[in-house]
Amino acid sequence: MTSWSRCSAEGVAIDLNAPAPVVIMMVGLQGSGKTTTSAKIAKRLSERQNKKVLMASLDTRRPAAQEQLRQLGEQVKVATLPIIEGQSPVDIAHSRRQAAKLGGHDIVILDTAGRTHIDEPLMVEMADIKKVSNPHEILLVADSLTGQDAVNLAKSFDERVGITGLVLTRMDGDGRGGAALSMRAVTGKPIKLIGTGEKMDGLEEFHPKRIADRILGMGDIVSLVEKAAENIDAEQAALWPRRCSRASST
Repeated sequence: MTSWSRCSAEGVAIDLNAPAPVVIMMVGLQGSGKTTTSAKIAKRLSERQNKKVLMASLDTRRPAAQEQLRQLGEQVKVATLPIIEGQSPVDIAHSRRQAAKLGGHDIVILDTAGRTHIDEPLMVEMADIKKVSNPHEILLVADSLTGQDAVNLAKSFDERVGITGLVLTRMDGDGRGGAALSMRAVTGKPIKLIGTGEKMDGLEEFHPKRIADRILGMGDIVSLVEKAAENIDAEQAALWPRRCSRASST
């Protein structure tokens, strides 16, 4: 059975079957779209499932990333708590869960700092965040245009923190989602969501067949067949007067 046939019936959504507040930990490389994806998920859960969501940035090394999440929170009408200067990412993860309990939030989304899988201190920090926050979901956010390194990326993050699912960004690009197959195969974890644009509603559930068709170019083939059928119909219509003329003269 192929990787795609194994996941063909997935359509796996984010798992919220845990006592509130359910913690969702977002991990991935810097620049993969993790912060934007965090806000998209928060918006989706808030609007579609009527969940009270709290977002927290754990990227203490990049104040711009913290500010970005705050602004996105305002945009999607989801609460974000201000960062207290001097707190470590581990401290923030612990305090945010407590704040969520006090605030009656259903879900906490922890937007961790982007890191490479060869950055050992940050990988250790990520594992420590997991220990104190006890996340129910750990989602690896990855750019769908990532090349062969996608395999090493997914394998490393899975080994260090045990990811529960994948979110692929930039699926509206021309890379045809080749990273999806590699990362799904190496981790055995489901692809839960795909990002299809920068807008806050540019997030979709994963449909394996559509992505497989995109990788194999089936979408293009179908378009060509449809176009050819249209052209054949047009040609047949153009020939019809001539056929009628010949028939009437015989």
